[in-house]
Amino acid sequence: EVQLVESGGGLVQAGGSLRLSCAASGFTFDTYAIGWFRQVPGKEREGVSLISKSDGRTYYADSVKGRFTISRDNAKNTVYLQMNSLKSEDTAVYYCNAEVSKRYYWGKGTLVTVSS
Repeated sequence: EVQLVESGGGLVQAGGSLRLSCAASGFTFDTYAIGWFRQVPGKEREGVSLISKSDGRTYYADSVKGRFTISRDNAKNTVYLQMNSLKSEDTAVYYCNAEVSKRYYWGKGTLVTVSS
């Protein structure tokens, strides 16, 4: 069974940092790209960042470029999202995502709250 479990969210002041983790199981982790998304109540879920399966290529939404860094540790089946210089508009529930065998899987999310 494919499982994705996010952790690391919390309350932080504007300008602060958090590191989110996404622990994966149930599939061959290093053969799939992993993405981070976020959602604010009443708004659509938006893509934040993506890391490729093998060569480590990364992609970022314009709103987080230069502040967020995605990385993966294939030995630990974990993807990280280092978030620096946080802004109030980064407040959201953050989800990790993987497309495995043409099906999208999501974790339950971790809440990030940035106070101004």
